[in-house]
Amino acid sequence: MVQSPNKKVFRVEGFTCAGCAAKFEDNVKKLPGVIDAQVNFGASKITIYGDPTMKALEQAGSLENLKLYPDSLNVQIEKKPFWKRKELLQILISLGFSLLGWYFGESSSSATISYLLAMFVSGYDLFKRGITNLIRLQFDMHTLMTIAVLGAVAIGEWAEGATVVILFAISEMLETYSMDKARQSIRSLMDIAPQQALIRRGNDEKSIPVDEIQIGDIMIVKPGQKLAMDGIVVKGTTTINQAPITGESIPVTKSMGDEVYAGTLNEEGALEVKVTKRVEDTTIAKIIHLVEEAQAERAPSQAFVDRFAKIYTPAILIAGLFTAVIPPLVFQADWNDWIYRGLALLVVGCPCALVISTPVSIVTAIGNAARNGVLIKGGIYLEEAGTLSAVAFDKTGTLTKGVPVVTDMTAFVKDKEDEFLAITAAIEKNSQHPLASSIIRKAEEKNLDTQSLAVEEFTSITGKGVQAKVQGTQYYVGSPALFNELLPNGLSEEQAHLIQMLQIQGKTVMILGIDIEALALIAVADEVRESSKEVIQQLHQMGIDKTVMLTGDNQATANAIGQRLEVGEVQADLLPHQKLEFIKELRSNGSKVAMVGDGVNDAPALAAATVGIAMGGVGTDTALETADITLMGDDLRKLPFTIKLSRKALRIIKQNITFSLIIKAVALLLIIPGWLTLWMAVFADMGATLLVTLNGLLLLKIKS
Repeated sequence: MVQSPNKKVFRVEGFTCAGCAAKFEDNVKKLPGVIDAQVNFGASKITIYGDPTMKALEQAGSLENLKLYPDSLNVQIEKKPFWKRKELLQILISLGFSLLGWYFGESSSSATISYLLAMFVSGYDLFKRGITNLIRLQFDMHTLMTIAVLGAVAIGEWAEGATVVILFAISEMLETYSMDKARQSIRSLMDIAPQQALIRRGNDEKSIPVDEIQIGDIMIVKPGQKLAMDGIVVKGTTTINQAPITGESIPVTKSMGDEVYAGTLNEEGALEVKVTKRVEDTTIAKIIHLVEEAQAERAPSQAFVDRFAKIYTPAILIAGLFTAVIPPLVFQADWNDWIYRGLALLVVGCPCALVISTPVSIVTAIGNAARNGVLIKGGIYLEEAGTLSAVAFDKTGTLTKGVPVVTDMTAFVKDKEDEFLAITAAIEKNSQHPLASSIIRKAEEKNLDTQSLAVEEFTSITGKGVQAKVQGTQYYVGSPALFNELLPNGLSEEQAHLIQMLQIQGKTVMILGIDIEALALIAVADEVRESSKEVIQQLHQMGIDKTVMLTGDNQATANAIGQRLEVGEVQADLLPHQKLEFIKELRSNGSKVAMVGDGVNDAPALAAATVGIAMGGVGTDTALETADITLMGDDLRKLPFTIKLSRKALRIIKQNITFSLIIKAVALLLIIPGWLTLWMAVFADMGATLLVTLNGLLLLKIKS
């Protein structure tokens, strides 16, 4: 896409089919001042690079009766229930005229007028598009249908012509309704964030539109209200339902300093929130943008269908012409009979079902995933996730919580556990080591007094630990290796055995002591997620051949966690480039590999995998932008759901394409003996379109 400062995005009302969207895109590209244009049929949007006039844009879509609204205006397009649609009223009126025609009898002029009125009421838009396309030598389903109806009228088949028009109108109405239903998955996201918020500026409090809210404003959120903007809590404590973003309905406790997101629901307490992002930069806005972009991405199967349809439609037109002309000219067959068969071939050859078969499935699946807290960046990744045979996991922050906790505390002097823990925590308050925070948290949980302990002469011992004076006594906190060097006789056999047992369990051991003895042993471990083992078991049950844990941690710790989680293979002591090489090696064997990581440290491996899956994308720009699929909450259980949804989508796409082609083939064969009538042909096409659409909408039923 050409990069241009004159980029404009419009929402489009009135798209009835993928073909109409493609034609509108071509029309816009030809307008003066337009450098490039791209229609997003799934999201009903068009992005234009250039500076065309609004009048020219409306003219480009006038044939399809399209209406355009600047995306920035956030215009709410009216949603009409099915029974209130104008098209339904037109169809009912046409049916009434057709019944009148049948009542009057085939040969009467009253019947002819009734059928003509039936065709006009339901077919006005069809004929307008079809005749215009015919003049321009553009061949699509409207052109085929128009030729078929005019041909039926020319040979006196008024009833058949009226039936074709009505059935085609029903088909178009159902197709439009079904695509609207598929798009609702993303539209529901757009509606969840309030359009106004209560803002305090100085001493004034007033409700203002979100577009006018500035970074740094204080937003007041009362219990039961939805948040309109992203921000940081500056006052209050509450629980917030983050389901619209993470897909998790379990509320999360938020207090001062915590980040909160637009579109989430404040359940209990009153909050004051400092706004940190403008409305167009909020997490929910980014999610909506990414999902809409994803729906515009062509999946491999859709690209195939689009290429096929470009050749298929003109081929059907030529085949219909040959069917109508060659038998009468060469074999002296009946002209009316073979013209009728040629018209039937045009109708049954209409590619509606084939063209709609893929986009409706892609739009539905991506929208459903977003509602369940999973961002899939495009149709290609949706399809790839359905073919996975191996899944590689980063350990820290993916299979584990990434937050170390104290698991064991053993004092070598009886009844001194709390005293030694308090001394260790007081010393570690001066340390920057990642494990220090776990000891401090443990002391706080036990309400131990560390403030009164005077810590002096704190010094780091590089690679081994720290030392400091507490209440005048020199203490050391560090690894077993430090104390084997420090103590005259090293650690005792009993102590060494206990340390070894803890390390085999995947724990990191620290020791508190003085220069003549070890006083206490503290074991720390990165806590494994409760869901990790269950997820890996589910993946194996789903037929994933290989699960691998990739970590930079030591082999003993990695093996302990791998055995606990029942991971198929463990690769430890890996640097980032070694993870990348491992993924490449897996792929070189023909495996379709997913890499699941945090989206930052694992970026090279994520990029090298067939599908890169980032954990915990909520509020993390890097995860949202780098991964092909993002699990918005820290919930690994979204992974089996994503693979299940992708496999189902892939299966439905293949079913739809196969079904569409089989229906066409069977109907075409019926033309040879003359068994296929015009109304049967359009009914077959309408039925196929309806069935593939409903089949695609089944993806809405798959839940996390």
